Amino acid sequence: MRSVGLKVLKNKLSEYVRLAAAGETILVMDRERVVAEIGPPRLGRDLPDDELMARGVLEGWLTPPRIEGAGPSLKGKPAMSLEQLVEEIGRDRGDR
Repeated sequence: MRSVGLKVLKNKLSEYVRLAAAGETILVMDRERVVAEIGPPRLGRDLPDDELMARGVLEGWLTPPRIEGAGPSLKGKPAMSLEQLVEEIGRDRGDR
């Protein structure tokens, strides 16, 4: 197990990440005190959905949706006017 100070870690981060990926655990020190550990990922680790999706896109087994516009289409006629909406909300709240 190795230890490294914050300043050296900052300057050589990729080197220490490669060591961790190879299975080594690195203790991160700040003023002679261990403040963190960098190590290999745990086997069977569950990934959050967004990280899992990102990995799927990068590895090619997941295809992201095509973005044709910037959000939902607002074309067409509104379902009701603002006045009708306010009246309907008032009726709904009147029942309470």
